[in-house]
Amino acid sequence: MIHIYHGDGKGKTTCGMGLCLRAAGAGKRVLIYQFMKNNHSSERNVLKQVAGITLMDGPDQVKFTSRMTDDERRAFGVYCQETLARIRERILLENSEVVFLDEILYAIDRQMISERMLLDLIWTLPDSIEWILTGRHPGKRLCERADYISEIRKEKHPFDRGIQARRGIEY
Repeated sequence: MIHIYHGDGKGKTTCGMGLCLRAAGAGKRVLIYQFMKNNHSSERNVLKQVAGITLMDGPDQVKFTSRMTDDERRAFGVYCQETLARIRERILLENSEVVFLDEILYAIDRQMISERMLLDLIWTLPDSIEWILTGRHPGKRLCERADYISEIRKEKHPFDRGIQARRGIEY
C-alpha cells in the first residue's frame, strides 16, 4: 500500500519515521532514504541502531533549491534520479518490505524527479511493499494510486516568528 503524508505542517517525517519503527518492531525489513536533506537529522542516530532498518545516506550538504544555480539544480536533479535507481537496487537486494522516501514529493514538486519515475518504481516492484511518501503537493496520479493520504496543515509554527529549526525537534 502507499501512504502519503503531505502539507505545510510539521510532522510529515515524524509520521513516516514512527511507521518505520512500528514496522521494524514487527520484524519487517525497512529501507529509508531522505531526499532534499543531508545526513544530519537527529533521528538517524537512533534508527541506525534498530534491527531491520537500513538508512541510505544522501549528500552531506544540501542547498534549498531556491538557492541553487541552474547548473546546481540540473546536477542535483541527475543525482536524485540516479539515487532512485540505487534505491530500486537496495529494495531488491534487501527484500525491503517497507520503503520510506522522505521528501520525495518535494523532489517531484521541484522537478528533480518526475512523478512518472516514482510511479514506475512502485509499479515494477512487488505489490507487497508498503510505501511511505512525504513532502508537499502530491500529484494527481499518485493520489489516485495511494491507499492512505494524510494532510498535515500548519496552523502555527515558531518559524513564523523567526525561530530557526532546533536540533532534536525539527531536525
